[in-house]
Amino acid sequence: MFEKNLQIGYLLDFYGELLDEHILGAMRSYYNDDLSLKETADILSMSRQGVRDALKRAEQQLRSYEDALHLAETVEELRKAQMADD
Repeated sequence: MFEKNLQIGYLLDFYGELLDEHILGAMRSYYNDDLSLKETADILSMSRQGVRDALKRAEQQLRSYEDALHLAETVEELRKAQMADD
Protein backbone atom coordinates (compact mmCIF):
# COMPACT_ATOMS: atom_id res chain seq x y z
CA MET A 1 0.00 0.00 0.00
CA PHE A 2 2.86 2.37 0.78
CA GLU A 3 4.16 2.06 -2.78
CA LYS A 4 0.70 2.78 -4.18
CA ASN A 5 0.40 5.89 -1.99
CA LEU A 6 3.86 6.99 -3.10
CA GLN A 7 2.88 6.57 -6.76
CA ILE A 8 -0.32 8.59 -6.31
CA GLY A 9 1.61 11.27 -4.42
CA TYR A 10 4.09 11.45 -7.29
CA LEU A 11 1.29 11.79 -9.84
CA LEU A 12 -0.32 14.41 -7.63
CA ASP A 13 2.88 16.47 -7.89
CA PHE A 14 2.63 16.41 -11.68
CA TYR A 15 -1.08 16.68 -12.30
CA GLY A 16 -2.65 17.87 -9.05
CA GLU A 17 -3.34 21.38 -10.32
CA LEU A 18 -5.59 19.87 -12.99
CA LEU A 19 -7.97 18.59 -10.30
CA ASP A 20 -10.86 20.52 -8.82
CA GLU A 21 -9.60 22.66 -5.92
CA HIS A 22 -11.80 20.84 -3.38
CA ILE A 23 -10.59 17.42 -4.54
CA LEU A 24 -6.99 18.62 -4.63
CA GLY A 25 -7.35 19.64 -0.98
CA ALA A 26 -8.67 16.19 -0.10
CA MET A 27 -5.84 14.49 -2.00
CA ARG A 28 -3.19 16.62 -0.33
CA SER A 29 -4.67 16.02 3.12
CA TYR A 30 -4.84 12.27 2.63
CA TYR A 31 -1.64 11.62 0.68
CA ASN A 32 0.74 14.46 1.57
CA ASP A 33 -0.36 15.19 5.13
CA ASP A 34 -1.03 11.50 5.84
CA LEU A 35 -4.44 12.17 7.40
CA SER A 36 -6.98 9.39 7.72
CA LEU A 37 -10.19 9.31 5.70
CA LYS A 38 -12.10 10.41 8.81
CA GLU A 39 -9.73 13.30 9.53
CA THR A 40 -9.91 14.42 5.91
CA ALA A 41 -13.71 14.13 5.97
CA ASP A 42 -13.91 16.22 9.15
CA ILE A 43 -11.75 18.97 7.65
CA LEU A 44 -13.78 19.07 4.44
CA SER A 45 -17.17 18.60 6.12
CA MET A 46 -17.83 15.48 4.07
CA SER A 47 -18.68 11.93 4.96
CA ARG A 48 -15.87 9.40 5.16
CA GLN A 49 -17.42 7.49 2.25
CA GLY A 50 -17.70 10.70 0.24
CA VAL A 51 -14.00 11.38 0.72
CA ARG A 52 -13.11 7.81 -0.19
CA ASP A 53 -15.17 7.98 -3.37
CA ALA A 54 -13.69 11.37 -4.31
CA LEU A 55 -10.15 10.09 -3.74
CA LYS A 56 -10.76 7.02 -5.90
CA ARG A 57 -12.14 9.16 -8.72
CA ALA A 58 -9.20 11.57 -8.43
CA GLU A 59 -6.72 8.67 -8.46
CA GLN A 60 -8.31 7.49 -11.71
CA GLN A 61 -8.05 11.01 -13.14
CA LEU A 62 -4.37 11.23 -12.23
CA ARG A 63 -3.66 7.86 -13.82
CA SER A 64 -5.53 8.83 -16.97
CA TYR A 65 -3.50 12.07 -17.23
CA GLU A 66 -0.31 10.03 -16.91
CA ASP A 67 -1.53 7.48 -19.47
CA ALA A 68 -2.13 10.31 -21.94
CA LEU A 69 0.85 12.58 -21.21
CA HIS A 70 3.55 10.34 -19.67
CA LEU A 71 5.16 13.28 -17.85
CA ALA A 72 6.02 11.41 -14.66
CA GLU A 73 7.38 8.46 -16.64
CA THR A 74 9.52 10.73 -18.83
CA VAL A 75 10.97 12.60 -15.85
CA GLU A 76 11.75 9.31 -14.12
CA GLU A 77 13.50 7.98 -17.25
CA LEU A 78 15.53 11.19 -17.53
CA ARG A 79 16.48 10.98 -13.85
CA LYS A 80 17.64 7.38 -14.26
CA ALA A 81 19.64 8.25 -17.39
CA GLN A 82 21.30 11.13 -15.57
CA MET A 83 22.19 8.90 -12.64
CA ALA A 84 23.70 6.34 -15.05
CA ASP A 85 25.84 9.08 -16.62
CA ASP A 86 27.17 10.26 -13.25
